[in-house]
Amino acid sequence: MTGVYLIKKRNILLDIVVTAALLFFFGYVAFRMSIGLQYHWDWGVIPQYLFRWDAEKGRWVSNILLEGFFTTIRLSIWSIIFATAIGVFVGILRTRKRLFFRLIGRTYVELIRNIPPLVLVFIFYFFVSDQLMSMLGVDEFIRNRTGIAEQVLTIIAAPPGLFAAFVSGVLTVALFQGAYIAEIVRAGIQSIEKEQWEASAALGLTWLQQMRFIILPQATRRVLPPLANEFINTIKYSSIVSIISIQELTFQGIQVMSSTQRTNEVWITVSLMYFLLCFTVSLGARHLEVSLATSNVSESASIESDSKIA
Repeated sequence: MTGVYLIKKRNILLDIVVTAALLFFFGYVAFRMSIGLQYHWDWGVIPQYLFRWDAEKGRWVSNILLEGFFTTIRLSIWSIIFATAIGVFVGILRTRKRLFFRLIGRTYVELIRNIPPLVLVFIFYFFVSDQLMSMLGVDEFIRNRTGIAEQVLTIIAAPPGLFAAFVSGVLTVALFQGAYIAEIVRAGIQSIEKEQWEASAALGLTWLQQMRFIILPQATRRVLPPLANEFINTIKYSSIVSIISIQELTFQGIQVMSSTQRTNEVWITVSLMYFLLCFTVSLGARHLEVSLATSNVSESASIESDSKIA
């Protein structure tokens, strides 16, 4: 009992020391930036770029930084959806017995993982925007949307004039992150014990039924923590599409910095907004992980109870 108390006391002391060291570090950095670099802080310019008063509507509305934050959310949501779909599909291909399927999956993974995302942005922007969407008439169709259709399109994606660039950004981030998600899914499926496959096959289940009812539910619990990390990386990688003028958070931060010359204030604000978004995803994934673990324990306890009764 005394040993446990000493360990807890030692851990508390260590936490205090680490916290004090971090506070000292950030304080020293702030001192060097304000005194050593002769930087004059002015946080008063930031709120007006988050909210502005709209005289026509008679209320406060979001300004460019907050609009960029909302665009980042929309971009991240669509990218995560498509990246997950691509990753699950390719991950399953990587576990198939047929060599042809495995080669397709491996080719995609190795190709995407070894090309810089910046290069992918330009490839998809110039190909999708200038060639494919124009050839299919999608760009003209989207630009001609008015009224409710235009409002819905703006809410769920981007204004019609920026739709092509938005799609290019979503595809770039989704394909890039899909390669990493595919490897996580592949590892999760291959981690399922061989006996699970044999038992489900003995029950007469088809391969699709095995994946749906036996393998994927178990693999999901195992891959959720690394998948949550990739979802957060997807949000952070979305900032790279600012180079093709998608008006997400990083792009809007550059615009505000250029007009105000408040470099530190702008980027600290942008960093906090990214942190808020990523931390929310992290908490959601952790809650889902705990829920799955609790559900798994409950199922195990129920099975054990039923076996004892039998």
